[in-house]
Amino acid sequence: ILTARSERVKSVDLHSTEPWMLVSLYNGTVVVWNHETQLMVKTFEVCDLPVRVARFVARKHWIVVGADDMLVRVFNYNTLEKVNMFEAHSDYIRCISVHPTQPYILTSSDDMLIKLWDWERKWLCSQVFEGHTHYVMQIVINPKDNNQFASASLDRTIKVWQLGSKTPNFTLEGHEKGGVVYLWETRLQLCGSGL
Repeated sequence: ILTARSERVKSVDLHSTEPWMLVSLYNGTVVVWNHETQLMVKTFEVCDLPVRVARFVARKHWIVVGADDMLVRVFNYNTLEKVNMFEAHSDYIRCISVHPTQPYILTSSDDMLIKLWDWERKWLCSQVFEGHTHYVMQIVINPKDNNQFASASLDRTIKVWQLGSKTPNFTLEGHEKGGVVYLWETRLQLCGSGL
């Protein structure tokens, strides 16, 4: 059990090769824990608003964070130097998903949009995905087809998208409440069905 006096935890991510767990907090702080030793590796303040999501980009030695100031910030996790910062959305950033092979991140927001950012092109927003009618709470890239991802929204739908396409491949409807809890089940179903 890793404990520290803090605000609410908003997201957790695991490093792909190091025994590190990345935690973003409601108080604007990001913490890196060693989950083997149960010791804090480093902590730093991002801003004075909630940091709703933080993700490792291990191949670049980065931490990418999204906060309620609508900015995406990129830090070198060895030096804590800020690599980049840009306004990504017009409302709170809810999720960041890192593409496993391409120089991309996907972001989702309360502005109901999903955006694709290319860090090799100076963080150019290369595509915007529109179609949800409420906050987009989560995005998951399909591990069997990295050009496909699913998004879950409080509009009670899950949409499956293809990079490069303006419209979703299909929409799953029928949930009685928001989409966050259900996306994990859908991801398992997508993986099992080969989608």
